[in-house]
Amino acid sequence: MSFKKLFFQFVRQYPGLVFLTIALGFSGAFFNGISIALIMPVLLDFLGQKVALHNAPPVIRVLTAPFDGLPPAYRLGVMAAAIVLAIILKNLAAYASTLVASSLTRRLTADLRKIGLRLLLDVDLDYYAKTKIGDITNRLGGEVGRAAIAINSVINMVTTGITILVFISLLIWISWTLTIASTFLLAMVALVNQYSISRAKEFGQTLSELSKLYSIRVFEVLSGMRLVKAMGNEDREYEHITQLIENRERADFQSQANYAAVSPMNEVSGIIALLLIVLLGRALFASQIESLSTVLLTYLLVLFRVMPLIATLNNARSKFANSSPSVEIVGDMLRLDNKPMMVNGAIPYTGMKQGVKFEQMSFRYPGFGDWVLQDVDLYLPHGTTLALVGSSGAGKSTLADLLPRFYDPTSGIIRIDGTDLRDFDMKTLRRSMGIVSQETFLFNDTVRNNIAYARLNATDEEIMSAAKRANAYEFIERLPQGFDTLIGDRGVLLSGGQRQRLAIARALLQDPEVLILDEATSALDTVSERLVQSAIDDLSRDRTTLVIAHRLSTVQKAHQIAVMDKGRVVEVGTHEELLKQGGYYTRLYSMQFSETPQQVSDAVYKATLTKTSYEIRSRLSSLIGLLRLIVDGLVDNVDEQGEMTEEAYRSAVRLLETLEVLEYSVKQQK
Repeated sequence: MSFKKLFFQFVRQYPGLVFLTIALGFSGAFFNGISIALIMPVLLDFLGQKVALHNAPPVIRVLTAPFDGLPPAYRLGVMAAAIVLAIILKNLAAYASTLVASSLTRRLTADLRKIGLRLLLDVDLDYYAKTKIGDITNRLGGEVGRAAIAINSVINMVTTGITILVFISLLIWISWTLTIASTFLLAMVALVNQYSISRAKEFGQTLSELSKLYSIRVFEVLSGMRLVKAMGNEDREYEHITQLIENRERADFQSQANYAAVSPMNEVSGIIALLLIVLLGRALFASQIESLSTVLLTYLLVLFRVMPLIATLNNARSKFANSSPSVEIVGDMLRLDNKPMMVNGAIPYTGMKQGVKFEQMSFRYPGFGDWVLQDVDLYLPHGTTLALVGSSGAGKSTLADLLPRFYDPTSGIIRIDGTDLRDFDMKTLRRSMGIVSQETFLFNDTVRNNIAYARLNATDEEIMSAAKRANAYEFIERLPQGFDTLIGDRGVLLSGGQRQRLAIARALLQDPEVLILDEATSALDTVSERLVQSAIDDLSRDRTTLVIAHRLSTVQKAHQIAVMDKGRVVEVGTHEELLKQGGYYTRLYSMQFSETPQQVSDAVYKATLTKTSYEIRSRLSSLIGLLRLIVDGLVDNVDEQGEMTEEAYRSAVRLLETLEVLEYSVKQQK
């Protein structure tokens, strides 16, 4: 989003306040002009130079006309009172304009942060996988504030520009010849300041970049403080962040020094321009200097009041140039076209009657070429448990992330009771799903509030009941303040098993229809695992459950077990059925439990040998056939030859895997 679009969006949102700011600026300029125009006649009248008033500019004669009918004894006092009144009105308008402009800036800052926060809550998880949280925090905090300063600078430039236009109108009315010369000289003053304004933008870009790097590093160090201390890297991180602080402060000082130089440059160049105008006026009116002295003095008085306004305008330009890079950063943050946004469905999710079906589903992460899941076909009936097992990187967690629509399939479809998952309203769908993962997230809040996060209106009795069912009540009661104990950032004051049991209590309180368990017990000790597994068994009873586990002991009772390898489902069945097949699951089971084939059962061992022998023969036969076609030159098409070669390679790889299973089984038998 460009600055122009952002600014006009802001103007459309608050047209009344923007118009009031400009109107107050114009009113202040008008009363300021009146006060200045009346000062010269009062001074001349006070000095008794009534003759000189006849030579005054037309604007002064117009302003003094209402006072001509007054008695001479009162005329001077009334005009002085008019000047004081005009100055009071001018300052009141300026004060009101400052308040309104400040209110506009605050509203803009608040609105930008609200819009940014809403967008961050609505954007897909893929955005957070590619964007650093420290950068997001910096944009939502510091950069939004600097962007608001840029908007405020534009408003100041508009109001100051209006005031300058009023004074220029007075100057033209007084002497258009001098005004042409003054415009040229004052343009030279603005040109002198252009160098500082250009540098201000460069300093602003540097400051924004250094602020981003500082925020990112501080956030990462604070988040990974355990690792920093474990590696003894406190001094290195201190030096790194200290260097970032010094670089940022140096850039900030350079920016401040550049901004502070604008006013002295304005004053010096302005005085030089003023002296040149005096010399120019003397040259233009050399033949009638006495008769036009009033014109020249009045002109110089008005011009002298314009000079500070030009300095203010240049300062505003410099401030805008310094903060304008933040507008681009905030505009990029508020863009929708460069962020992954899921289309929300219109059907409220009301419940499941049949089950979940994954149909020919494939997936790869946006921006990556490799497939994470390929041609997955699975069915999870309502009220049953489906376990996903396999080696790391097989795609189990990714498959689980697709069910609550953290991502959408690249191809294929997921259906619940025959309805496309994408047709459901995401909020109602996700509220029906409870997720307990290995990396449990807890807020730096009380135990009570962490459990109640699933249902904010839950009663104390419901929270306590959920804690008891999750085997968490006993350790909660031993905490210093019980349910009101603060547990630290991410629950750091609790053990891993305690954090898991709080997460299960939260899921129990939520009472989800669909339960997703992602390695919920893999990082726990034996005692904690038994407590957590007992709570999980209670949680998953009579629910539609999707379980991911490395430990096969936790999924033996599942209604179905799907074995995954390299993004594909290679085996499906119950624990007993998969053991009898003697395939990939049998190998995983044997590896984990280190059992001899007799312990698995002789029938299973024989089934493994028979199945393995058959697979070796069939795959070897297929491989030989493909190679014969290629060697005999029976395939003329180059593309077909490439495809057949690739298929032969895949057959060889599968054959090697089958031989590994056979070799392992033989070793176990020996």
